[in-house]
Amino acid sequence: MALNRKTFFITGVSSGFGHAFSRRFLAAGHTVVGTLRRPEDAAGFEGLAEGTSGRAVSRLLDVTEDDAVLATVADVEHAVGPIDVVIANAGYGHEGVFEESPMRELRRQFDVNVFGAVATLKAALPFMRERRRGHLMAVTSMAGLMTVPGLTYYHGSKYALEGVMDSLAKEVRELGIRVTAIAPGSFRTDWAGRSMVRTDRTIPDYDTVMNPQREHRLAANGKQLGDPDKAAEAVLTVIDSPEPPVHLVLGSDALRLITGGRKALDEEIARWADLSRSTDFADGMQIR
Repeated sequence: MALNRKTFFITGVSSGFGHAFSRRFLAAGHTVVGTLRRPEDAAGFEGLAEGTSGRAVSRLLDVTEDDAVLATVADVEHAVGPIDVVIANAGYGHEGVFEESPMRELRRQFDVNVFGAVATLKAALPFMRERRRGHLMAVTSMAGLMTVPGLTYYHGSKYALEGVMDSLAKEVRELGIRVTAIAPGSFRTDWAGRSMVRTDRTIPDYDTVMNPQREHRLAANGKQLGDPDKAAEAVLTVIDSPEPPVHLVLGSDALRLITGGRKALDEEIARWADLSRSTDFADGMQIR
């Protein structure tokens, strides 16, 4: 069977998932337009282009600049061709206790992880809507479906993006556009290393809950369970599926932690269900 070649637009391809996705998709015969923030990062991406007959295309882009995102996507549609799959991958992690972490770090976390991802998806959506086809994807995290101490800002950004993706999927499904939030567990990328911003510890009251978390994360860096190349293969499987999931969980650790977290939440909701029902008007309307 002939390969159904696709054009991917992936943000943040200098390392991590973006780099692994690009490498695998190019090897499979697809075209990849990858964005990078710094000219010096382009060399690593261009190294993937050998033997691809021009199927690897780089673009410099800071996803926090809305106008630049719109212009870049429009340029790719004109110069390269119709984008079949967008993967809003650019992002980073912030580690820090809620009380200790400054507000500027929260704003920066949302600026990149939420607003940058949304801007990327919004830029591509009109073209896909006109064609009545396409696949919008974003790399969220298991941290958007469960929580641990010390990642409060990161969890907030990923929960926000998971919510955006879930609602968006319902809005565009009848237009022939598919939506998938990719929620990886712990993978061997730079997320817990040079890509992570860490707020300094200042309040001893949090030592017991925070210090073991930070120490474990640092010790596990480079030894994580997840293989980025296998994640790329899983994403290809989903893209080829006639009914792709809205939420794609990757990694057995993510499955375990998300399932455990949701079970605890369901049990808590059930314990307080009678009180929840007690706040209704007798003649009120149920929302749909």
